[in-house]
Amino acid sequence: MNLSVKQYRNIDLIIMLIMLAAAEALITVAARVWFPYELYSLSPTVAIVCIVMMRWGPYAAVHAIGGGLALCIASGAGLKAYAVYCVGNCFALASLLMLKALGKEKIRSALTLSLAFTAVTFFAVQIGRWAVSLLFRAPLGSIVTMTATDSLSLVFALVTVFIARRMDGLFEDQMSYLVRTQSERRKESIPEEGDTMYNDM
Repeated sequence: MNLSVKQYRNIDLIIMLIMLAAAEALITVAARVWFPYELYSLSPTVAIVCIVMMRWGPYAAVHAIGGGLALCIASGAGLKAYAVYCVGNCFALASLLMLKALGKEKIRSALTLSLAFTAVTFFAVQIGRWAVSLLFRAPLGSIVTMTATDSLSLVFALVTVFIARRMDGLFEDQMSYLVRTQSERRKESIPEEGDTMYNDM
């Protein structure tokens, strides 16, 4: 079955969103049940948003919001938390400026830039959540606590992106990936000079 680019994109985005929501909810529930007094938290949202931004650019906003919703629903959070996480997560899209300035391929192909892109996304999210929390009169210094508490999410995101960039096409602009793979298939389908098929003719 041949899919249009739009259909392929929509399917890919939906799959990524389902994976993110399931993982976020599972981790949040597990933390509530088994580690209720743990000071640190873990979220896969930054990791998935980084991958989706590389693949599809601003469509990652859906996953930024989806990750926040899944976390809040699974944790039974109040309305303020929904605003902090859903709106704050969208600050991750600030990293699109880095993608635009340096180019997706340059960031994808260089490990240091890939990890820097991931770190920038993480800190953008922290700033976003902190900025929204200030609207609800959170103390100015709360950003330090928020970032430290969520530091495991940064480690998880860095490791995830490190692994993803080693897998063909996963951490790559999908339009470029489709063009590249189509070109490779065409080359494979064209017999080399001296191919036995031509020699037999």
